[in-house]
Amino acid sequence: MRTLVMVVYILVCVALTAIVLMQEGKNAGLGGSISGVADTYWGKNKGRSMEGMLVTLTRVLAAVFIILSVVLNMSFWTK
Repeated sequence: MRTLVMVVYILVCVALTAIVLMQEGKNAGLGGSISGVADTYWGKNKGRSMEGMLVTLTRVLAAVFIILSVVLNMSFWTK
């Protein structure tokens, strides 16, 4: 069972790394927000865009990563 959890943990780590690297930087849109471009369709619907999906997926995978880290660190695995 520990081996299965460890494999899932490694897959989550790899996926989380890839998704974080796919996101664009926060200051990439700074020039657009200064000139007022943030009120476009993409600015209003960012949660439904690819970037919004990546942010949501990052949060979910980060939570799974933390939970699996705690589970793998529990003492019942050493019995």
